[in-house]
Amino acid sequence: MNTINNKVFRNANEAYEFLHDRIIQDGIDFAGTKALFNVGFYITDSQDNKIINKERNWKKDYADAEWQWYLTGIPNIDVLGDIYGKVPEIWKRMADKQGYVNSNYGWQWKRNDQLKNVIAMLSNNPSTRQACISIYDGKEINEGTYTNDTPCTYAVQFTILHDRLDMCVTMRSNDLWYGFCNDQYCFSKLQKMVSNELNIEPGVYYHFAHNMHLYNNKI
Repeated sequence: MNTINNKVFRNANEAYEFLHDRIIQDGIDFAGTKALFNVGFYITDSQDNKIINKERNWKKDYADAEWQWYLTGIPNIDVLGDIYGKVPEIWKRMADKQGYVNSNYGWQWKRNDQLKNVIAMLSNNPSTRQACISIYDGKEINEGTYTNDTPCTYAVQFTILHDRLDMCVTMRSNDLWYGFCNDQYCFSKLQKMVSNELNIEPGVYYHFAHNMHLYNNKI
């Protein structure tokens, strides 16, 4: 079984480089990718979230634009285009005819006041186990909600432990090259934003992906 369980990394780049090598060495051929299954790990410094690997050539300005788009809560890719100066092709492929997507995570965490409610829960009961945000809800499949774009993230959960805000991100599928690099950046900023609201420091970031992969054209 090619799994990674509870490995600890100091920062996001360290996690990226380790996972990149493990996928190439041990990944299983699966649907046009090499994949590892049931990958879970910790990042102890969640705010050290930049990918500095030279081969990857990650762009912080784009990740910041994606974060700013999430903060608007507007799931239309034209808003991202206004922020970044253009709409990346990947979002054009995922959008419906009106330019809307499901994977604007800010729209997801604002649905039904999820983020607002999570902050209230943690403020009122720091020991709560209910501070969860739902992103991909399988019950909506029959409504045609995910015809063009199925979010990669299932849920985000927060726990106050040792007077710091820990966060767990659970994903159904995670492309290491594109998805992980930007997702962990934006989610770690969410962790910081919530911790600021609670007037505590961000703690550990835990990341779990049922399927962690690289597309074959990136190997």
